[in-house]
Amino acid sequence: MAASVNTTNGMRSMLQFMKLIGQLKRVPRTGWVYRKVKEPESVSDHMYRMAMMSMTITDPTVDRDRCIKLALVHDMAECIVGDIAPSDNISKEEKHRREEEAMGHLSNLLPNGLRQEIYALWEEYESQSSAEARLVKQFDLLEMILQAHEYEQEESAPGRLQEFFDSTDGRFHHPDVVEFVKCLNEERQSQVKTTDKTSQTS
Repeated sequence: MAASVNTTNGMRSMLQFMKLIGQLKRVPRTGWVYRKVKEPESVSDHMYRMAMMSMTITDPTVDRDRCIKLALVHDMAECIVGDIAPSDNISKEEKHRREEEAMGHLSNLLPNGLRQEIYALWEEYESQSSAEARLVKQFDLLEMILQAHEYEQEESAPGRLQEFFDSTDGRFHHPDVVEFVKCLNEERQSQVKTTDKTSQTS
């Protein structure tokens, strides 16, 4: 009987966990909201493409599966605290404190082994203590500027979100990421030039 009760309680906690992280589908990315982007992506949209970036990395010196897990966990606390942006005037220390508290609550809903794993992954990303965490941080920034580029395309407003690109200057180091950013910038610049030529001839 005790085992059945424990199993039921465990599943109730898991249900609560899944409902909480489901909120990430409804938390818009704050940077896009502040820039008045129409129908901005959610935090889970952002995390999903980061996970796909992690899955497609071919570098044998990093643990690809660990990168995927880090991508899926790194913004998990935002289902409770929201997406806190630099312009919200909340210190890094306070942001970390809120997210740490949220991760404690979330992980406590999980079975012991998984509880420790998820919390440790979040701490690893926060402290940037591994090659995988540092690579996933670059994916975080890469996904942001790729999304910015796509919004510029959707709005036919090349260059409108330049500040997001500027914020990543000097922050990409992995050769595969650097090459991807180069391709992205080349595509973006060609569209800016095309728009400039069109406006000059109209």
